[in-house]
Order: sequence, then structure tokens, then C-alpha cells
Amino acid sequence: MRLTRRTLLRGAGAAVSLPLLDAMLPRALGDGPPPRPLRLVFVFVPNGVHLPAWRPQEEGPLGALPSILEPLEAHRERLLVLSGLTLDGGRAHGDGPGDHARAAASFLTGAHPRKTGGADIQAGVSVDQVAATVLGRTTRFPSLELGTEPSAQSGACDSGYSCAYSSTIAWKDAGTPLKKESSPRRVFERLFGDGEALSPEERAARGRARRSVLDLAHDEARRLRARLGQGDRRKLDEFAESVREVERRLERAAAPTDRAPPPRRPADLGEHLGLLYDLTRLALETDQTRVVTIMAGNAGSNRSYAAIGVPEGHHDLSHHGRDPAKQEKLRRINRFHVERLAGLLDGLARTPDGDGTLLDSTLVVYGSGIADGDRHDHHDLPLLLCGGGARVAGGRHVRYPAETPLCGLYLWLLRRAGLAADAFGDATRPLPGLGG
Repeated sequence: MRLTRRTLLRGAGAAVSLPLLDAMLPRALGDGPPPRPLRLVFVFVPNGVHLPAWRPQEEGPLGALPSILEPLEAHRERLLVLSGLTLDGGRAHGDGPGDHARAAASFLTGAHPRKTGGADIQAGVSVDQVAATVLGRTTRFPSLELGTEPSAQSGACDSGYSCAYSSTIAWKDAGTPLKKESSPRRVFERLFGDGEALSPEERAARGRARRSVLDLAHDEARRLRARLGQGDRRKLDEFAESVREVERRLERAAAPTDRAPPPRRPADLGEHLGLLYDLTRLALETDQTRVVTIMAGNAGSNRSYAAIGVPEGHHDLSHHGRDPAKQEKLRRINRFHVERLAGLLDGLARTPDGDGTLLDSTLVVYGSGIADGDRHDHHDLPLLLCGGGARVAGGRHVRYPAETPLCGLYLWLLRRAGLAADAFGDATRPLPGLGG
């Protein structure tokens, strides 16, 4: 049998996209596997990092990874640590304080945001949205915007800057920030629902019956499985178990009081991030989108990390004044976030994609728009480029000259995505030294 990449399993309240199966590949004599589409994932972390425990001491091939980056050891050959890059749009340029808001607003746009707490917000189009004009042409969702804290469209959050700047990194155009989804349950229903929002009663009934979206599409799944080859049956079974495991975790995270929309966010940040990263993997695996942005926290987030023994607020600790005790707690927070990133990379690396893995066809940019939270500086930023297969010459620490625009990395990414872009933000040439 032949299937298209857009085949859905439908049932009452469910529309389940499938992973890439052999039955979706061309059969003509001499045809090899189709080229794997490029995927892009951008992860923003707030408040900078503790740089002494982040940055490798030497340029070139990675030796022993610094403490914060140790969780990425399994992916060292797919990892580039980038130093020396500058986000000029995050600087004050006469506007005074507000570095956290500017860091988020400029992180993917390179633009200096207009200082306003009103409706006349202005930044710039973000790189993810430019890439989505090409990568999102044939997918169900041109892009997904996710995060652990809600987005805001009004109010002042940072020294006269609109809350929209602090809670958004994806911008459709200079005046349109894209609201992110912070409920994993909502993300799951968006990916695997039939487009109709579940009522509180329907959600509660489905939870009580422990019904999976795959149970709702059981008849179509059974008919499809009977027509597939043995290899595709195995892939379908593995995919089904992956979806069910995410559903079980969503149920545990929401129990026992999740009865009304919007479904509440998991109380445990590690589980919250883990679910968002696993949902990102499922969205990429089923080719529902090829562009995802994730805010691990809003800019200036003062969340407590009591679960890892850090009860103080993150933002408060970032103003460490070189206090060793505060710096050690920052290191633990930073490592916590890198551990969650490692989980995303692990999931992508074990997910087949054509003749490789999903990590081979995905480029993950991870970092912050602030370097040291105590100084609020926007140069020599902490940035990682992960995955990408042959597109990236990994396993290295690359240091660029001072004031090298971060947007040069984005211009490089846009060219890999197939856009003939001559400039992006304040960059007029792609960042060299990345490979591919």
C-alpha cells in the first residue's frame, strides 16, 4: 500500500498524524529515501548563566565539558558551544533599564524594541517566523510557540517595557508578538485533537475512562495496521506507546483537580519542561510543524527552584554580586535547564527519521539574551547549537571576535532552510565556522 505523509487516523475527537513510515516512501526504481526536511527549535532561558561553569576553557575540540554542560556529554559530537556573539538590540541605546525585556524581544529578532507599556509595541520579525515561510508551507502548523509561563499582551513588566516583550520571543511582524501555549495538555489536544476544543465535561470523562486518542481512532488504526509491512507495524507500535506515555504523564501532572479549561500547568517545572520537549519531538516526528520556539521561563523570571534545593527566586539570585553561595545556586539552576535540554536531544536522537534520526535533521539553538545576569550584558552570550547531522561540524567550542552579531547565526540557519537571505537583523553575512 502507499500512504501520504499527511495520513491521519481519525476518530471521535481525535486526528492522529503518523510518523514517517516505509509505506510513505517512493518506490520507483532507483529512488533513494527522500531528503529529510530541516527542523528548527529555539530554546530561550532567562537571566543569563553562571559563565565560569558554562564556558569551555579552550577553543577548538571539546575536552572535559564544564559543569553546567556535563549533561550533554552523550551529544558532544553534535554540540557547538558558541562564544563572543552579541545581541546589540538588547542594549539600552538611551532607553535606560529594561534589559530583561529587551533580551527576550531581541533574542530571535535582533531588533531593539520600542520602550512602551502601551499598545504601540514594536520589535521585529523573528527568525523562526522567517524560516516558517519556507519550512511551514506544507505542515499543519507553520510554527509552534511554547513556554512554561503564560504570555501577556499588555501591562508593564520591566522598567516601562510592555509585558509582551518579556513573555514572547516569536514575532510574526514588528508589531505582532505570538502568544505561546504553556499548558502541555492544550498542546497535546492541538496536535492530536480533531480541531474541536474539549469541554470540561468531555475532558473529565476521557480522563475517568483512561481513553487515549489512539483508542478514539482505534478502528482506523486497526485497519491501517493490517495493511502495513512488519517494519511499519513495529514503527506504529513504538509511536503509539510513545504517545500513550505522554498521555499518562499529562494525566499524572494534572490529577486530581484538572476539571476546567484551561488545563493547569504541571506544578513541577522539570516535568513541565519535559512534557513540552516530548510534545516538541512528537510534533516534529509527525511532521505537523518544522519550527518550534520554547521559553523555559519568561524574561526576568523569579521562579523558585525548591525542588533542586534552591528556594530563592531565579532573578534575585542572578544579581549575585559575586557572592559564591548565590553563584553556586545559579550554577545548579543552569545545569537543571541543560539536563532538560539533554532530554530533548535524547528523544530526538532515538527517533528514526528516514535513514537517520530526528536529531540529524533538527538544529536546536539554546541560550539566553543576557550573558551575566548581575551585569545585564548582551555580549559574549551563552549559546549552543545542537544536532543537524552533516550540516554542523560539532564537538567544538567556537569563539568569535568581540561584537560579532548573533544574527549571523540566524542568517546561516535561514540559508540552510532554503532562503536566499542577504541579511537578518544587524548581520549581513552568515556566521562562519559552523560547518556544512
